[in-house]
Amino acid sequence: MIGSIRKGPNRRLLIVGTVFLPLLLLVLSLSFGTYAISLKEVLKIILAKVAGLKPDLLSSPEANIVLNIRLPRLILALLAGAAFSVSGASLQSLFRNPLVNEYILGVSFGAGFGAAASLVLLSRTFPPQLLAFACGLLAVVLVLLISEGARNTMFAVLLTGIIVSALFQALLSAIEFVASPYALQSLFFWLLGSFSQATWSDLLWSAPLIIAGLGFLLNLGWRLNALSLSDDEARSLGLAVKRERILIICLTTLITSAVVAIAGIIGWVGLIVPHAVRGLVGSDNRLVLPLSAGFGASLMLLADSLIRIFSPYEFPVGILTNLVGIPFFLYLIKKSRASWS
Repeated sequence: MIGSIRKGPNRRLLIVGTVFLPLLLLVLSLSFGTYAISLKEVLKIILAKVAGLKPDLLSSPEANIVLNIRLPRLILALLAGAAFSVSGASLQSLFRNPLVNEYILGVSFGAGFGAAASLVLLSRTFPPQLLAFACGLLAVVLVLLISEGARNTMFAVLLTGIIVSALFQALLSAIEFVASPYALQSLFFWLLGSFSQATWSDLLWSAPLIIAGLGFLLNLGWRLNALSLSDDEARSLGLAVKRERILIICLTTLITSAVVAIAGIIGWVGLIVPHAVRGLVGSDNRLVLPLSAGFGASLMLLADSLIRIFSPYEFPVGILTNLVGIPFFLYLIKKSRASWS
């Protein structure tokens, strides 16, 4: 089955399906929620908005729910799934280890601390994405500096990532301690990971950063293939290894921080999706990165839709991903005793 997917028409079909599946789920998800709206009505509202027709329809409560509540939420879910998955796939290839992702390296908690500090200590007019990016990048730098020179580099990176994550978790707790009761309630729900608070103004800040970062990473597939080789082999192919690594780490930190600043900390997506994609199509990052983006976006849209269908209240999506991701991580640890290629 896997071999037939890696080659031939099945692979092309998989690629095409992965591109269109998130778009299909996005449209379908607009009709789900506490207030049911038929798919036909959703399509009418979207067409009216795009064509600039039927102002009466666009002023209806249904149009407000679809365009101003559900659509920004679902666009954020789509971008978050793609960002976390591509980030995880890039870091796994860069470090040549399937256990590495932005969550393990401390990027998520570092960015979460930066965004929380911006929201609680600074004015809301100050974009939290900036401080989230700075603290997320600081977390990665700390991990790389502390683990540098270790005998078992991969093990040192994982262990240091856990320590740095714990450090930023402690700093997050300090932010919660000094927050006002109102800010604390909002911050607590945000830290659990949720798309429910997404607005168009939030996307105005974060979406361009995520899309730009994803665009650059998706074009670096062949470089990641080279960097997954030894340093000497990568240099023989004409790559400046250190510069390329810094670029990829900065890009993955940028897109992760831009999502965390709005949606909070949502873990393990960047671990599960790339691993599943590699099982289907192999380790060529020219395929792994775009397919990870499609699968990750679809997974987040599906998870958010299931929550809105079956949960009578806003169940944080971050809890759901943790419940799924932690057992999968333990499975990978057991499996990683064998070599990974």
